Amino acid sequence: MGVLRQHLLVLEPEYHERVWGGQRLRPSDPPIGEVWIAHGPSVVSAGPHAGETINALIADCGGALVGTAVAERFGGRFPILIKLLDCADWLSVQVHPNDEQARRLVGPNEFGKTEAWYFLDAKPGSRIMAGVKSGVDRDTLAAAIRGGRVLDVAEHVEIRAGDALLIPAGTLHALGPGLLLYEIQQASDTTYRAYDWGRPQSTGRKLHIEESVEVTEPVGPADKVHPEIAPGTGAASVVDCALFDLDLVRVSPSTPWSSDTLGKSFHFITVIEGTAELVSGDDRVRLGRFETALVAGSAGAFEIRAVAEPVSLLRAMVPD
Repeated sequence: MGVLRQHLLVLEPEYHERVWGGQRLRPSDPPIGEVWIAHGPSVVSAGPHAGETINALIADCGGALVGTAVAERFGGRFPILIKLLDCADWLSVQVHPNDEQARRLVGPNEFGKTEAWYFLDAKPGSRIMAGVKSGVDRDTLAAAIRGGRVLDVAEHVEIRAGDALLIPAGTLHALGPGLLLYEIQQASDTTYRAYDWGRPQSTGRKLHIEESVEVTEPVGPADKVHPEIAPGTGAASVVDCALFDLDLVRVSPSTPWSSDTLGKSFHFITVIEGTAELVSGDDRVRLGRFETALVAGSAGAFEIRAVAEPVSLLRAMVPD
């Protein structure tokens, strides 16, 4: 087993073009819809492990990187994928399988996909689809999916900046135009499209009607939350589930924010406003807006300081 030579690892973003993407993450034509900011193939951008991926470091360093509880629970598999999404148009109406369904329908080592959204920006009137309307049963839902009438049964939810929502596996959902968001999910890219607004189908973008019928549950949306933090330095829970925890953190220039991995789980820190300095022992890194660092599970206590102006960030981890 190798030695982990840094406990704060800044990660390189991966930009992905999408037909529904916008221009807020990076000006581009075709437009950028997703930035994958943290997952197993993410590459460390600087320091002793520059150029290495999270997956390679797991193979070499194990629990020192991911934490003892994560290593015990998931072995050498990295469990989380985090993205930023910029939606200029409706995404497909889609659904994801749970763990059992993913193993059966995709492969024996596949994760299902429960995810959560924290909305960084929302233009007036922005909406999502999440779940189905009250009174829609399984047979009605299946008929709507097969008949191309998903929009008739989907529940719409209005969104404003600062809202957050958990999307359990099996929940029908779609993101609408005008939204900029942070998405945390299980490390799976399995998506079943039930409806795609008449866009041309291709090998990489096709409908999955029967798979959607099989895995979609006739459930409404989970409760929308809007975490608030009092002025100054503090934190508030955004999502708390068995697969991941997500917190909103604000740090004032006068008062740093402290946390501790307790050796159990890595933490991901993503700055959403301002500039932050992370300190763990002799390690020190600086993050600007939308930059992400992995705090190794073995880091223990660490501190986040605001540089010049107040900083807002999201902290993600895996609960034990």
